[in-house]
Formats: sequence, C-alpha cells, structure tokens
Amino acid sequence: MSDVEAAVTRAHQEEWARVVAALTRRFGDLDIAEEAAAEAFATAVERWRADGVPPNPGAWLTTTAVRKAIDRIRRESKRDDKHQEARMVHDDDPPEPPGAIDDDRLRLLFTCCHPALATPARVALTLRLVGGLTVPEIARAFLVRETALEQRITRAKAKIKAARIPYRVPSAEDLPARVAGVLTVLYLVFNEGYLATGPGTDPIRAELTAEAIRLTRLVRALLPADGEVTGLLALMLLIEARRPARVAAGELVALDEQDRGAWDTALIAEGHALVRERLAAGVAPGRYQILAAINAVHTSARDIRDTDWSQVVALYDQLVRVDPSPVIAMNRAIAVAELDGPEVALAAVDRLEDQLTGYHAFHVTRADLLRRLGRGEHARAAYDRAIELAGNTAETAYLIRRRDQLG
Repeated sequence: MSDVEAAVTRAHQEEWARVVAALTRRFGDLDIAEEAAAEAFATAVERWRADGVPPNPGAWLTTTAVRKAIDRIRRESKRDDKHQEARMVHDDDPPEPPGAIDDDRLRLLFTCCHPALATPARVALTLRLVGGLTVPEIARAFLVRETALEQRITRAKAKIKAARIPYRVPSAEDLPARVAGVLTVLYLVFNEGYLATGPGTDPIRAELTAEAIRLTRLVRALLPADGEVTGLLALMLLIEARRPARVAAGELVALDEQDRGAWDTALIAEGHALVRERLAAGVAPGRYQILAAINAVHTSARDIRDTDWSQVVALYDQLVRVDPSPVIAMNRAIAVAELDGPEVALAAVDRLEDQLTGYHAFHVTRADLLRRLGRGEHARAAYDRAIELAGNTAETAYLIRRRDQLG
C-alpha cells in the first residue's frame, strides 16, 4: 500500500462519519451525503497522489464532498430552484440547533435509527453511514452475503425517500424508541474494532473501539436509567481492558494464554462497578447486561483455572432465554466444555452447523473441541475451514500455529 493510499484509508476510518454527518445536516439527504462522501474519497486518491496529502485531510474531504453534492444536485434538478442552489453554495443560514444531542456523530446515529425502518435495515444503513464500515465488514457482522446486505441498505434508503422520512435532529422524546438500534450499531462497531474482519486492516482497530466507547458514554449521559446502555458500556470496558494482552508478535493470544497482568485494571474496576450497579437495581437484565456479567466473571479470575465456569454457564442459560441465537448457543457450549467436558460441548456445537457453517468462529470452536478429544484429523479439517473463512491476520496466524501443532 502506497503512502497516499494509507493516508486515504486512515482518513476514511477517522473522517467518514463526520463528513457524512456534515453533508446530511446540510442537504437533508442521506443518499446524496453518502455518494458525495464516496466521490470525495475517490478523488482524494488521485489528487493527493499528485499534490500530496493536505495538512488538514478532514477539511479537504468535507469541502470536496460538499462540491460533489452540489454538482449532483445541479445535474439532477435543472428543473427549477436556483435560489435553493445558491443557498447551498453560500450556506448563510444559522446552524440547526443541536436538540437533545450535542455530538455530531451521535446525532446522525440517532437520526438514522428511525423506528419507521425495520431494525436490520436501520442497523445496516447506520453502520455504513455513521460507523463508516464497508459493505463486506457489515455483511460479516450480520453473517449474510454482501449482495443481500447491499439490497438491505438500498431498500432502507428507498423507504426513507418514499416515506419522506425527514432528516431531523431527534428530540429527547425520540431517544427511547431509537436507543435499541443505536446500541446495536455501537456494539457492532466495537466488535469490528475488537477483532477486525478485513484482511487489509490492523488486527485490532483501536480507533473503532475507542469511538464506540466514547459514544456509548454519551448515550448513557442522555439515558442514565436505561439498564442496557449501562450494560453495553460495562461490556465494552471489560473487553477493552484485555486489549493490551490480545496480540503478541502478530498473533492473536487466546484468553487462556493472555498475560492477565497486562490487563487495564482501571477499565476493569469501572466495568465491574457498572455491573454491580445493574445488579443492585433489581431489574431483570437484558442482553448487554448479561454479557457484561459474563465478562465480569472472566476478568475477576487471576488465572484461567480460577474462572467460575458454573456461574458462566448459569449466565449463558439466562442469556439464551433473552437471545436464543445460534452464536450465543455456541458460546454457551464453550463454557459447558469446562464443566461437562468437550464431548458434551461438541454435540451441542454440531447441532448448530446448518446455521453457522459460514461463520469462522464455529469452525474454530469445533477445531478446539476436536483437538481436546484427540481427534487430530478432524481437528485439522476444522482448522483449515476456519483459516479459510477468517479475515483477521492475527487470528489466522494463531489458527495456523494451532493446526500445525497437531503434528
């Protein structure tokens, strides 16, 4: 990758959502905002190669994207209103009041999570426009084909236009109806940072995990009584605390092999305090609160052998009732292996094959269980399939080593 391409990639990660937010606020059209932003980044590859990377890439991209948007509107609206066009060029109107949300990116996130859109379409669209994730990254998060994901995003944009859903800053009354979609987006953005799925990115994208945590803190300030917001923040903090120990020498380090002395104790303490806060509330917990509690158990153990697996399994039993997804069932089986043995766990995992056959973590789990059962040939085949599906370079290196250790 050339220096210019690296600079554009870095700018995309850091500036995409801000540019889209600025254009959406100005032109009131998500479709125009995204396409103009994409054109600006494409132009950057050509112009920066010839002229060099500008001192302020973000401002350059915003200015270029605004011009692209105006050019498109001019092409498509020869029909009438030159005054509207002039207003866009000069933009003399006072800025729109921020309403309940001051942060620009969070405002766009809540705006995109409009309840008129189906949840999957709402989340996919917001991940693309606000999270700045690519279509392949979002498709992998949803475990669907890229073509299906593109159609989902296209349908969401079409509904916005057909139903004339306005770009409007949400009021405080709008937030509770939209927060579930917002939390889903933040969780998926965090996951992409925690274990990047693309082969061309860093194994851990700290800028994504940091931004997801920042925005979740802001959501909690807006909705302090929402238990799932607090649960998600606790979950992120407890996972982020392990980041310093998760990659070594370009290879992913599994939980049972991590140097727990390298974990961030301040983040763990904050995450544990939030978990205790929710337990003290005496309210039935939701998905994120239970996941946070599971991670609190893991981060409470000084050694993997000290982990209270019976408590982990009990929490997964509770989680399965709230979220009976195959991924949760698979993760429960991993904990079951520590209590009832790998054979019982493998039987549970194999029942999920039809639903998770394209999910690399399914094959990683099978490979580990088969290895523990001494079934080397079958474990090797499972590792091969996992390596084929995995996109994270550090995880791939880890899986190759584990496979080759089979002998």
